[in-house]
Amino acid sequence: MDEHRENLHQAQKNEGKKYPKIYTKTGDKGMSSTFTGERRPKNDTIFEALGATDELSCAIGLAAEYCKEAAIPVVSELEQIQCVLQDIGSCVATPISSARESHRKLTGFSGENVTDLEKLIDEYTADLPPLENFIIPSGGKSSSSLHLARSICRRAERSVTPLVKSGEMDGEPLQYLNRLSDFLFTVARYSAKKEGKDEIIYRRIHPAEAEDK
Repeated sequence: MDEHRENLHQAQKNEGKKYPKIYTKTGDKGMSSTFTGERRPKNDTIFEALGATDELSCAIGLAAEYCKEAAIPVVSELEQIQCVLQDIGSCVATPISSARESHRKLTGFSGENVTDLEKLIDEYTADLPPLENFIIPSGGKSSSSLHLARSICRRAERSVTPLVKSGEMDGEPLQYLNRLSDFLFTVARYSAKKEGKDEIIYRRIHPAEAEDK
């Protein structure tokens, strides 16, 4: 490992290039910066929301890999959604209370993202049988990973809600997250169908006995 590191350093020196370090040490005291330059504690609602949307994108990325392996035709849509989530992260990191007009122009969020997602939901739903029972996360690796992403999406939605309620964010990103959980549920079912996997139907394990009258 030391030899590899020394070779890398020597190659960098030979090329005359400077590589920025991945660590900055600016957050060592529990503070971090928004896109507007404002310093806030790392447990601020803004960073909670940023973390949730980042985790959501990671979960979708993992689901996309499973879908790719199973040749389920949803990968390009999932990758597009990850890009939109990056835009939502930019909105979260740009609180309206400290944003200048230049910040707002760079981080504006189009309502077309929401309508695009609604169209996709309708398209995939048309290829599914009606949902007649409650199902639990199941239906193969692709489907289950999409269900996991759906549950994280709900948390991301909850974390963004206070920012919209307080006026620090516009409402369109919140609408998108709300639709996204529906989309992920739909494509989870679609993935199970494409792989020929059974979805597990909810059943009550120990029904409560009726009280004697």
